Amino acid sequence: MPPLPDYRPKQLSLGPLESEILDLVWDIGLATSRDIHERILSDIDRELSYSSVTTVLQRLTQKGWLLFFKKGKVIYWQARITRAESQAIRSYDQLHLFLRLSNPDLVASFADSLDTASCEQLESIAQRLQSLKKEGRK
Repeated sequence: MPPLPDYRPKQLSLGPLESEILDLVWDIGLATSRDIHERILSDIDRELSYSSVTTVLQRLTQKGWLLFFKKGKVIYWQARITRAESQAIRSYDQLHLFLRLSNPDLVASFADSLDTASCEQLESIAQRLQSLKKEGRK
């Protein structure tokens, strides 16, 4: 997973349609409303208006997830962060929420219930944190 990016969207929470459309923008790279609309309508069981797609793209821009620019009469949408950076930000926030809301006994009991692979990951994380402290980054 990449390190945390310098940029963070203003609002991390997304609705199901926002998440779906953001995933499509990540898949396409540089997308128009029509590109997104056509991808959604490629599922014959789906119905969604073109204006709804445009509204969601605008909402994702307001929340800080997308950038847009106009070339001629066409508006293009692009993600401000990568999918991997998004996962890093969300993981960071979830971990900090867990630690902020949990008491030490709960965290310890959670750690006791982990399998071997998870324990190895935690040991790797602990070693990385020690390295960062030695470098003066923490």
